[in-house]
Amino acid sequence: MRVSVIVPVYNEEQTVATILQSLSEVPLDLEVIVVDDASTDRTWEILQELKQKEPFNKYLYVRHDHNQGKGAGLRTGFGLVNGDLVTIQDADMEYDPQDIPALVQKYEQGVTRGIKRIAVYGYRNLSRQKFTTRWGNRFLTAVTNLLYGSRIHDMETCYKLFPRAVAKALPMEGKRFEIEPEITSCLLQAGYTILEVPISYNPRTAKKLNPWKDGWPALAMLLRRRFRGSFHIPEESKEPVAQHTA
Repeated sequence: MRVSVIVPVYNEEQTVATILQSLSEVPLDLEVIVVDDASTDRTWEILQELKQKEPFNKYLYVRHDHNQGKGAGLRTGFGLVNGDLVTIQDADMEYDPQDIPALVQKYEQGVTRGIKRIAVYGYRNLSRQKFTTRWGNRFLTAVTNLLYGSRIHDMETCYKLFPRAVAKALPMEGKRFEIEPEITSCLLQAGYTILEVPISYNPRTAKKLNPWKDGWPALAMLLRRRFRGSFHIPEESKEPVAQHTA
């Protein structure tokens, strides 16, 4: 089973090489797609250097002409995926790529249990987050559960694993971090069961996400998707997921 990993980056010169090295050490068949959202620091230069070396020359690198936001980066990446499953890897070292196999294992367990439509979320221990960020995350997760009848613990997590057909069909209207509730609401509207596994989490102090600037658009996205109609995966996008073999 091949897993496509989208790595959206913007001004991550200090960590991007480390996170790509960490991805190369994950014991899975990974397709890594790095989308640079018009970084203004040395991020793109570092990526160009890396792609001349093993194993980074196997990765795909794409650069936007101008900064558009994380949502646009994911939209670009999702359009290029070829793996059976798709997930997202932030480049800021908050998430450990060695947790990705646990998401895949949980997915396979769900298939074994006969669940037809599965997504897997890695949920974080948010106790080390700043107070406003932590309670913002908890509030948005609670609203998600209320509006969509779900029981998830961490809607805003970066680690969301789902089939390629979902990635190809998502509307991807969100430009910034409201992409997280957009993905979640679409999954739930399409009848996907969201399974969860605990993951490690190392929050950084300098974050691009602003609880006040990004919280309201996230809430608006949840409400808009809930009340303007359901999301369905087009029939032509329903591609079979390869079964795992030893």
